[in-house]
Amino acid sequence: MSLVTRLEQGSLSQPTWSAPQKGLLLGLLATVLFSMTLPATRWSVQFFDPIAIGFGRSAIASIVAAILLRAFNVPWPSARQIRLLLLTACGVVLGFPVLSALAMKEMGAAQGGVLMGILPLLTAVFGSLLNHERNPLGFWLCSLAGALVVIAFSCRGGATSVSFGDFVLMLGILLSAIGYALGGKLSAEMPGWQVICWALVFTAPITWSGYLWFGVAPLQHSFSGWLAFIYLALVSQLFGFFLWNKGLALGGISRVSQIQLLQPFFTLLLAGVFLGEVIDLWTLMCAALVVALVYSGRRFKLNQEVKS
Repeated sequence: MSLVTRLEQGSLSQPTWSAPQKGLLLGLLATVLFSMTLPATRWSVQFFDPIAIGFGRSAIASIVAAILLRAFNVPWPSARQIRLLLLTACGVVLGFPVLSALAMKEMGAAQGGVLMGILPLLTAVFGSLLNHERNPLGFWLCSLAGALVVIAFSCRGGATSVSFGDFVLMLGILLSAIGYALGGKLSAEMPGWQVICWALVFTAPITWSGYLWFGVAPLQHSFSGWLAFIYLALVSQLFGFFLWNKGLALGGISRVSQIQLLQPFFTLLLAGVFLGEVIDLWTLMCAALVVALVYSGRRFKLNQEVKS
């Protein structure tokens, strides 16, 4: 029995649930868990150095990942797979965790949630490039329009240029999209939970060096700060991926991935509830527009796949 199967024990294992239903439920749960990443990061940067958070969450997760790989006697990946795993790690283990923590030092989680809305479409773009797919014009127009909306939102308040926090987070999102696309490609060859575990293990020397260099000790002690940090390490960086990848496998990538369109709104809600951030009409409108464009772009892509 695999680890992810064991994680599904309980209500999800009842015979009344079909595989697609389980996939949708797991995908929804994973989306909610990922939606808490920016609010948790925003909270933890009050107590930890942001770069230490970025490296530390992956460093802590790498220990659990190594234990799981050893416990389940997972075979060593091939040389080609290791190269792809290292490239994947550059996005989801090194790039996004560090850059998102730096961004949350400069901006609110709700603002970051709007920018994160473009991630699904960027992932689809890089996935298409990796698989040498030909996409319809509508897909590329939606991609361009979504990027322009995100840039316009970044220049909010009459600013004529993108702020440092916006730029850093958008760079992190770009790297994350590349990592997601590469990880998705590898998930066709090995279970998704093994992909993230190997990515964490292979980059552990880098993440632990960075974590120890920038300081393990918090800038000020706080139980809630440590709780947010542990959440980033074990949920955002590790177990959330288990649920998400299993959900895609059970419910189908095209169906379950649509749930990720809800992530910006979950992030806005969680930022308001846990951080007390005020969500203005401009933020809501931009989030809704980005989600609509991402949805439209995916529909263009799916329609082409059905016709072909």
